Amino acid sequence: MARKDIPGQASLVFDVALLDLHNPKDGISIENKVVPENCERRSQSGDFLRYHYNGTLLDGTFFDSSYSRNRTFDTYIGQGYVIPGIDEGLLGVCIGEKRRIVVPPHLGYGEEGRGNIPGSAVLVFDIHVIDFHNPSDSISITSHYKPPDCSVLSKKGDYLKYHYNASLLDGTLLDSTWNLGKTYNIVLGFGQVVLGMDMGLREMCVGEKRTVIIPPHLGYGEAGVDGEVPGSAVLVFDIELLELVAGLPEGYMFVWNGEVSANLFEEIDKDGDGEVLLEEFSEYIHAQVASGKGKLAPGFDAEMIVKNMFTNQDRNGDGKVTAEEFKLKDQETKHDEL
Repeated sequence: MARKDIPGQASLVFDVALLDLHNPKDGISIENKVVPENCERRSQSGDFLRYHYNGTLLDGTFFDSSYSRNRTFDTYIGQGYVIPGIDEGLLGVCIGEKRRIVVPPHLGYGEEGRGNIPGSAVLVFDIHVIDFHNPSDSISITSHYKPPDCSVLSKKGDYLKYHYNASLLDGTLLDSTWNLGKTYNIVLGFGQVVLGMDMGLREMCVGEKRTVIIPPHLGYGEAGVDGEVPGSAVLVFDIELLELVAGLPEGYMFVWNGEVSANLFEEIDKDGDGEVLLEEFSEYIHAQVASGKGKLAPGFDAEMIVKNMFTNQDRNGDGKVTAEEFKLKDQETKHDEL
């Protein structure tokens, strides 16, 4: 309204709708909506949070929501990656907590605003913390049950059969072998599961039940698994170990259970022609395993092990092993053969 349009000595009437107000000295305001009873650790500077939020102005006008994108907002806190008000407001939260954070403009988007956020606007964020972790975190193991005899503990090379439920920290179920009706089987320490699970299955006895919490850098990382595991998610595995087959000493794929024959090459070379072919070698090794005189590393393809053993012995690569080529492992340690 131009001043020239206002008559002199006129009384003016203004209808005002107060959108918000703040004082430059204001800090953020936090209102706790839901705080879980069990809160083992609160977030601190340097943690990586995954959270959902709805963002509105003080009058309720909507401006943004992570829910509409169907994925969490993920960030380090206390490090300046988000606006100062949120950086501060996300400190000291529990996993699963819901809180409202009111942010004055000088701790938000300032006088300029951003996108559909007006300049100098007070912002309201309704936050739901899904999970958080610290890059220095290791796995967490909680044992719920151990059988009376828990003396044989799992180690690298053992073949394990186990059941698990996999979920997020908010309880969302990701996968379950119980639902599938079959165990998950691995050789421990050979990269067949994520590193956190490999760590979580160690020193476990048959019949034991435990919960393993795995931070993303020991799980599926920032990428996650498309359509299955969200990126940067902390994972919870409830595990029951059902069977353990002891592995071989490290570096061995086959061992003898007793004394090795002094005439081993001659026993393998049944036709006595001074040359052992793969078929002869394979037949002999499998016979030793069947009779209990030898043992192959459990959980691996037996034929592949035998073929690798033969290849190690066939030093000139001509498809046959001679007496001159043939050596036991303790005679030449760089090979994983007999």
